[in-house]
Amino acid sequence: MWPLPANGRITIPRYLLVSRAEAPGRGRVGQNVRVRKLLIGLAAVAAAVVVGAVGADFGAAIYAEYRLARTLRSAAGLAWDPSVAILGFPFIPQAMRHHYDEVELRASGVDHAVVGKASLEATLHSIDLAEASWLVRPEAKLPVGKAESRIIIDSTHVGRFMGINDLLVEAPSRETNDATGGTTESGISSNRGLVFTGTPKAADFDEKVSVAVDLSIVGPDQTTLVLTATGVLTGAGTADQQVPEDKTPAVLAAFSTSMPGQKLPFGLAPTSEGARGSDIIIEGIAEGVTITLDEFTQS
Repeated sequence: MWPLPANGRITIPRYLLVSRAEAPGRGRVGQNVRVRKLLIGLAAVAAAVVVGAVGADFGAAIYAEYRLARTLRSAAGLAWDPSVAILGFPFIPQAMRHHYDEVELRASGVDHAVVGKASLEATLHSIDLAEASWLVRPEAKLPVGKAESRIIIDSTHVGRFMGINDLLVEAPSRETNDATGGTTESGISSNRGLVFTGTPKAADFDEKVSVAVDLSIVGPDQTTLVLTATGVLTGAGTADQQVPEDKTPAVLAAFSTSMPGQKLPFGLAPTSEGARGSDIIIEGIAEGVTITLDEFTQS
């Protein structure tokens, strides 16, 4: 054991005292902190640039949609701005190459000479803007790779036309209960066996009944929708009301009618008709057509 100094204090040699600043690796730690701060700063700048670019793209798309809605309203004589969606991201490259991938147009509550009110829809794919501005002008002719157009009549207006004010339209029960939907890509049921439920007072029958109705399109210009009732329905999902045999023909006649003047947006010929929700929909699909915005409304 080493003897203690006379004053009782132990003196540590200076060479054994190492400050934190002089500790091995301290310089490297400080350098790592500075590099980390630099990387964080660069990441923040990059994120800000990305957010700014995305915001600018969305802003440009919103402005283009607003201008197209205003132009369509004016060209088609609509009472208010329709809903317009220019799909696909990013938007700015589409505008720069004068080619929109997909555009959706929707107008509800449009005046209709036959049924009073209807909704119009169109989905346009691969729109060539080579001869038009990316802010589409009213008179622009637009070549379209594929066009889908629809006229939609809700149960209320169908019922008023038929004289059945409480009418409810539903897709065929076999399709409603089908896990796959049993409908077209745009959500439209088949045209056979739609379920119409209402009170056919014109048939001198004051009970709510359900009948099966088939839809078809006839006429030289394919614009007349024919509704043909084929039988009374009972059981689950219906009014479950029996109809006396002597009243059945009159009840079926009350649910049968013809609706002329069903002209689709852009004058497309109908390719299918059915139900979606509680609406009747007539749809037309065509490829390789050229349209103008004033053709959106046809009646």
